[in-house]
Amino acid sequence: MSDLLTIPAQETGVLRLFALDMPREQIRFLNEAGALDDVLGVSGLDTEHVEIFAVGDLDDLGLRGYLTEGHAVPEDQLGADLADVTGHVLLLHSRAFGGRAMTLNPDAALVPIGVYSVTPTDWTARPAPVPSSARPNTGMPRSPREARARARRIGGGIFAAVMILVALLVYMVIR
Repeated sequence: MSDLLTIPAQETGVLRLFALDMPREQIRFLNEAGALDDVLGVSGLDTEHVEIFAVGDLDDLGLRGYLTEGHAVPEDQLGADLADVTGHVLLLHSRAFGGRAMTLNPDAALVPIGVYSVTPTDWTARPAPVPSSARPNTGMPRSPREARARARRIGGGIFAAVMILVALLVYMVIR
């Protein structure tokens, strides 16, 4: 239980789940400024990283699926009793504490369900091979001067071929 209540400084990748055993009016009140601080016995929570929702709103996904699919909690961390959770829950992300060490003193209406470590995203990847067609200047002249010289050679070759054809045509007509 002490793991659930003590938050170390600079903690990342941890979710704390509580069942809310309180009337709907009080649950709606938790969205007011400072209300979460009061029920958790702390001050300065970042409410952008706190979720309050009804488990029934998750439909077929369920709470287990929400934690595994939506938050990358490994399946082996979740107990079988998670399926029995109904009503509203409070999900605290590590970022809600702003990197500060805190000790939670939750109200009796917050029933601890569990603490879960999130699998961090692996952002590393080996570089993809670059095909030669995607490399810059592949098959193209390296400078404008080379481009002009190549165009002159092509133009000169076409002009020479046309002149030879004209000369042959004139020779055949005169003959």
